[in-house]
Amino acid sequence: MPRIFHIPGVIFLICAFVLLFLVSISLPYLTALDIARVKFKTGSPSVGQDSNAINEIRFGTWADCWYETDGVRACSSADNAYTTTIYNGGRQDFVTIGASWTRGLAVHPVATGVTFIALLLSLSTHVTATLLASLTAFLAALLTLIAFAIDIALYAWVKHQVGKLDGVASNTDTAPGFWMTFVSFLLLCFAGCTVCFGRRRDRMEGATTYNYSWKDRFRRRY
Repeated sequence: MPRIFHIPGVIFLICAFVLLFLVSISLPYLTALDIARVKFKTGSPSVGQDSNAINEIRFGTWADCWYETDGVRACSSADNAYTTTIYNGGRQDFVTIGASWTRGLAVHPVATGVTFIALLLSLSTHVTATLLASLTAFLAALLTLIAFAIDIALYAWVKHQVGKLDGVASNTDTAPGFWMTFVSFLLLCFAGCTVCFGRRRDRMEGATTYNYSWKDRFRRRY
């Protein structure tokens, strides 16, 4: 019966690790797993030194990618704390998404690493290792929550900045990577509880079995 509680905890950790790992790769390698994206309705905005008009820009963990109106996709070089400058149609007005808003995205791979450690510990049958697995899962959940807060801040700032461009109408939305981080946080919370609870039930049932067997032997003697 206790395995019913412990095994889901391991599954939660596996799912959380996979989701966080994918988000940690993100742009420019997995362009569909961005954190925030902007779709331009009107105007002819452009990015950086590229003067070609774009209709969408996506923000990921390590880079941003934009899609030109002719269908061409381009991405900035992969780096932590990247900076993005978006110009309006006449390149007379621009807004900047500074490095201070993207630097914190590196918390995602840190949370991924801690989640992997929790997963390895959860596979052990030793009580101490299981307790450490539960504590590590909660630590990973805390780091993931911090990463999610950074995602929210980036989304809010991008929406605020793009809204200041003259002559440009746009929609700023959260992207798959944003929600994958949130789901990972929930999974890690569930994992921390179920792994610990499952092993605790193991110990309690083991102790109960030992007590019963001791009483039976005592009764047989007397």
